[in-house]
Amino acid sequence: MERFVGRKRELSALEQHFNTGRFEMVVVYGRRRLGKTMLLTEFAKDKRCLFFTAQEKSDTINLAEFSSAIASFFSMPIAPFASWGDALAFVGSRAVGDDAPLLLVFDEFPYAAKANPGLPSILQSTIDHKLLQTNMTLVLCGSNQGFMESEVLGQKSPLYGRRTAQIELKPFDCFDARLMLPNTSPQEVIEYYVTFGGTPYYLAQIRPEESYRQNVARLFFDPYGLLFEEPQMLLRQELNETTLYTSILDAVASGATKPREIADRSGVAQPSVGKYLQTLEGLGMVERQVPFGENPSRSRKGAYRLRDPFFAFWYRFVSPYTGAVETGSGEATAAQVVAGQALDTYVGDRFEDICLQWVERQNAAGNLGFIATTFGKWWGTDPVARERADVDVVASDAGRSNLLVGECKWRNEFDETEALRLLAQRSDVFAGAAARRYVLFSKYKVSEGTVAKARGQESLWLVDAAQMLES
Repeated sequence: MERFVGRKRELSALEQHFNTGRFEMVVVYGRRRLGKTMLLTEFAKDKRCLFFTAQEKSDTINLAEFSSAIASFFSMPIAPFASWGDALAFVGSRAVGDDAPLLLVFDEFPYAAKANPGLPSILQSTIDHKLLQTNMTLVLCGSNQGFMESEVLGQKSPLYGRRTAQIELKPFDCFDARLMLPNTSPQEVIEYYVTFGGTPYYLAQIRPEESYRQNVARLFFDPYGLLFEEPQMLLRQELNETTLYTSILDAVASGATKPREIADRSGVAQPSVGKYLQTLEGLGMVERQVPFGENPSRSRKGAYRLRDPFFAFWYRFVSPYTGAVETGSGEATAAQVVAGQALDTYVGDRFEDICLQWVERQNAAGNLGFIATTFGKWWGTDPVARERADVDVVASDAGRSNLLVGECKWRNEFDETEALRLLAQRSDVFAGAAARRYVLFSKYKVSEGTVAKARGQESLWLVDAAQMLES
């Protein structure tokens, strides 16, 4: 059973709005499997809460089930309401003048609103004429991001201007994902995170008694595995033209980073590919990165990549082999993928993201020695070596007077002295920083010799995977 972990900031935000003593409408949304219902269940467990979950059924059935939920909550023999307006008005009337705040959670609101397109207008009218006089907290929750953003939060929505807060639930970072993987080594946590991503439901499917390879084979490389068709199901929920989007995601996963390259590899017309990429960005599936310090709207060095580790892993390692999996070669394919150099390279690339997450968390805790406002990575030409180079992790304050640069090494062994030398050399591309901190991130603890060199140097941190995840 999936355990509730993390989400402290979201719970705190919900509590703050619940305790204002006035009407609040909080919108919670995000793609499915992220734990929205679990979050709201955890939030509601010590409160006077009417919790209703709409389903993909007719309007008549959803209204009847909402009526039944009302009757059960208020312990009253209530006949099914004739309309949503009557039902919502009744709940509002019971909340007027009530000292104990009422929490109304309307989960999967898009299902009910699609069955009755007039429901947002009905709810808007009820809020304006009834609910504003109460101390009720209304939570509208939905997994269809496009619908929630346009029909609930959008300017053309009847509900526009009524919400007092919105929470877009996002996947866990590696550090919250770790909470779902007890008794797992730091290195394995990272391998699982860059494979399953930060979606709680996916992480909950990992069996601790099985190896990484066994879990991956069972869930990704079995035609009946839970995650074998998951990306396609998510695309169908959110989008039309899923074949085109799948082709674009395949192209990005295979290394295409520029719109022209993506168009060529996917077979999508170049004038249209930008529109599709923008949609995928909005869903958190892809992102466009630019070198640290450059303006995203002006930079010509922008590179697209798959943002979510789960999608990145699936489209890189599962999508090319779906035919083999469907014809019974899933186990052999999984063994080949797990043992391959391509997976090590992929984990190393995603390790950089985890290191950046660590820097962001240290910044939030006030541990950097300055407050960073900009984070990222840099690539370009090394002015000393006059060759292409990159800096894996970069963070700076608003005035660019304080700088943190990091090098990430996901290897069992490497030349530590050379890594530190290059880190210092490449930091020179960031002119103007008066104070600099260097961080060498590594898979395992570095040698005692390197530790001795760093001793007494406050500007140099040595951080291995165990230190990151166990601190």
